[in-house]
Amino acid sequence: MTERELFYRYLGLPARQPLGLEFDKAEGVWLYGRNGKKYLDLVSGVSVSNIGHRHPAVISAIEEQLGKYLYLTVYGEYIQSPQVRLAKMLADLLPPGLDSVYFVNSGSEAIEGAVKLAKRVTGRTEVISFHGGYHGSTQGALSILGNEVLKNAFRPLIPGNRLIRFNRPDELDRITEKTACVVAETIQAEAGIILPDAGYLSSLRNRCSETGALLVIDDVQMGFGRTGKLFSFGHWDVVPDILVLAKALGGGMPLGAFISSADRMNALSHDPELGHITTFGGHPVSCAAALASLKVLTETILLESVGIKGDMFYHRLKDHPEIREIRYKGLMMGIELKRPELRQPLTEKLLEEGIVTDWYLFRPDTFRIAPPLVISREEIEQACEAIIRAFSGCP
Repeated sequence: MTERELFYRYLGLPARQPLGLEFDKAEGVWLYGRNGKKYLDLVSGVSVSNIGHRHPAVISAIEEQLGKYLYLTVYGEYIQSPQVRLAKMLADLLPPGLDSVYFVNSGSEAIEGAVKLAKRVTGRTEVISFHGGYHGSTQGALSILGNEVLKNAFRPLIPGNRLIRFNRPDELDRITEKTACVVAETIQAEAGIILPDAGYLSSLRNRCSETGALLVIDDVQMGFGRTGKLFSFGHWDVVPDILVLAKALGGGMPLGAFISSADRMNALSHDPELGHITTFGGHPVSCAAALASLKVLTETILLESVGIKGDMFYHRLKDHPEIREIRYKGLMMGIELKRPELRQPLTEKLLEEGIVTDWYLFRPDTFRIAPPLVISREEIEQACEAIIRAFSGCP
């Protein structure tokens, strides 16, 4: 059997019709297919490969750590250099009150830990999240997901969750003294890149402070330079009580984290002891890769160009007759089509043009542009020309 046949025969797949592309290599912003064709990656593994595929600094850090040790024991028992160095660097880069880092494996796991922490600290059980919000697909994360289509088949889910509408200040009064936490994205990603209205996140922050509810910011997709700042909440001068990170955190390796104050995080260490535990969370190889990736983002001028690059895409594509609207912040863009029926033929034409992109889960009329931040101006122009040609080839 070919590997393609093995893929369809033996892998559990999340969809009936995956793209099924086969790649031998990835480098920078390029994916190299087995058929000899190369593709410009405008997805970045859904905001994972922010500093590009196989960045030399990350590869070097992984190789160095491989020469020392791999897995040692369950998280939090041994002092492991990559973990503690990464936690210290993250704390130094974050505002006061976000100085205790709990490493896990993924964004969904980080959400689970953050919600558990909020319930433990506040003694409350209600969790509020937003229509159109995406936070993962484990049971707890699915329970606060803002889309009924993905949730309904798996009910009953965890109780005590309420949904409110994003950018609706009049609904913030539903946050009360019964609310343990509010889980929010600064920019709703899978809803098709919905940015907060002026003052909305500040109002949300104030309401949480008034009621004693903890504000949990899910920066999984928008973090690590995707919007032009290291952490997206920095655009709106709002500081969460708990921050959730993953995806680009690991520099291409699996890693997630939830971060809060040391006082709050201490609540997971007693009554009961081991209030949260993970076997592979904070794997030393992943943490070594993450540390190298974070240094690239903070010790180079890469972040300074993200806004300019996003504007280049916008100005090149905004007047196309098939595009209704472009919503974006930095290099996280949602291109909304006037004709939703173009979704499938446009995807096929883009692949013919050597462009890999995808669609937002809750907004099938909007496709994603989220390339590695290292994309050059010449590659942006190349991508835009290919997108325009793909449109012209659609019926």
